[in-house]
Amino acid sequence: MLTREFCAENMELVPAAVKAGAARVELCDNLAVGGTTPSYGVIRAAVAHAGETGTAVMCMVRPRGGNFEYTPAEAAMMRDDLLMAKSLGVTGVVFGCLRDGHLDRELTSELVRLAHEDAPDAPGHVDVTFHMAFDALPSSEQLEAIDWLAEQGVERILTHGGPAGTPITANLDRLRAYVERAAGRIIILPGGGVTWENVEEVAEALGVSEAHGTKIVQVA
Repeated sequence: MLTREFCAENMELVPAAVKAGAARVELCDNLAVGGTTPSYGVIRAAVAHAGETGTAVMCMVRPRGGNFEYTPAEAAMMRDDLLMAKSLGVTGVVFGCLRDGHLDRELTSELVRLAHEDAPDAPGHVDVTFHMAFDALPSSEQLEAIDWLAEQGVERILTHGGPAGTPITANLDRLRAYVERAAGRIIILPGGGVTWENVEEVAEALGVSEAHGTKIVQVA
């Protein structure tokens, strides 16, 4: 069974996407800059809808557009936003952190811990997806990054397999290498150019059971 994750900028298209077959929603704001943290009200509405439909909700944790290297003040915002989303009942959180062009292991591990461990106002465990900041890593470091993220207990890596704007089909060989490296430890979630028209083809080519996109299902 193929799990289709619909990337939603707000609640406007979520009900239609779920009816069209989306089993999971990645909720964010400001898709024009790649997605930022959605508002409290949007998260709460999405979680309420998910409770009625059996849909999972992943919440973006990103304080701004631009690069994925965050100041201490921005890291504090991410901690607060993650705990806020967790307290509202999301299924998981989505973030990616770099430092000087490399994986920011310190901030990533801290955010993973907050997602996975009990906190006074946000108990329980929620999933973590490391988002397309992964694609900004040097290619020579990506396979090792898969190993490290798996060791941290991260559940998924959302990746296009190549530079933004390239066709997903042009990146299948690289994505296959990720899937092979990740096998049995962490899920590779292909996204960026995956649509309701090609998702079955992409999933079959990669041997994956999940895929992500703003057009992953056909909505009116």
